Amino acid sequence: MKSDIISEDQHMKTFFFLAGILWCHIGWCQDDTNRLPIIDMHLHALPGNFFGPGPLAFCLPTNQWPTKEHGIPYRQTFKRWEKDPTTVDSTCLNPIWSSTDSDTIMVKTLEILERRNIIGITSGPLVHRYFEMNPQRIIKGLMFNLAFNAPPIDSLRRWFVKGDYQILGEVTNQYSGIAPGDPDFEPYLALAEELEIPVGIHMGPGPPGVAYVNSPGYRGRLHDPLLLEETLLKYPDLRIYICHAGWPMIDNLLALMWAHPQVYVDLGIISYALPVKEFHRFLRRIVEAGFGNRIMFGSDQMVWPETIEVAISNIESADFLTQDQKRDILYNNAARFLQFSREEIEGHHSW
Repeated sequence: MKSDIISEDQHMKTFFFLAGILWCHIGWCQDDTNRLPIIDMHLHALPGNFFGPGPLAFCLPTNQWPTKEHGIPYRQTFKRWEKDPTTVDSTCLNPIWSSTDSDTIMVKTLEILERRNIIGITSGPLVHRYFEMNPQRIIKGLMFNLAFNAPPIDSLRRWFVKGDYQILGEVTNQYSGIAPGDPDFEPYLALAEELEIPVGIHMGPGPPGVAYVNSPGYRGRLHDPLLLEETLLKYPDLRIYICHAGWPMIDNLLALMWAHPQVYVDLGIISYALPVKEFHRFLRRIVEAGFGNRIMFGSDQMVWPETIEVAISNIESADFLTQDQKRDILYNNAARFLQFSREEIEGHHSW
């Protein structure tokens, strides 16, 4: 059994090597715009059935979300929409579909990382498998929820000191109705500050109506970035970034970023799930307020690998951004936040 696993891994590594030769042959390696490095601060390594039996559809972008039907549990409507989005949005004629096979999702994801020269901050049940397949592209994050899988502090310390993980995140406490200032979460933040562990905390949209689907604790009020304020004052050296940028609470986000210069954001799912005009409107507000140097790209790729490239495209198509601002969002800001060395940065540009 063990030898079979090793041979499978070797086969997949050979696939990525040969694919790299092919990409160079067709011109990818000679096109600098496609080889400039990108840091994806919000990537997942999830099994194909993580959201239930697949395949599941995703419209890019989604122009209309499902509404509650009188007398029918919303969960039933939501599940029907996942299988046939045209029941809600007649414009969704060509959705992408998730694979039911975890290895297929992994191979497609790693192929995109290799082709687009992406380093992914990756969390989820399969993160070590992804890392084994391509350690150059994967930085391991610990998906964390205080209500479901919070490890003892001593275990967390040991894992991070050993290098089993490098990032605490994505922290998904919002799905359980737990605010960032919850006293039970504080010991984990104190450890993160002590060990200089970056923390990525979900503050923003989950699936629409998710409290009625599978996360009864989820609360929209926990989108509010200002809920972080007392935590930031208590742990002023915490390296923290807000996943999904607290959408749609733009004014509160700007107030927080103004008052606390250590706070960064990643764009996460808003970079492709929202209508593009709404995403650009939100992104533009952050940039024009003077915080373009603290915005980081994040794809929130879950079981739809294609979303990575759609998310990149929606940044590249933003005509209000200069090329320098796009490079800051796609790479430079995250490289600074993660404290990459000059040698590491030069290496990313030479891959």
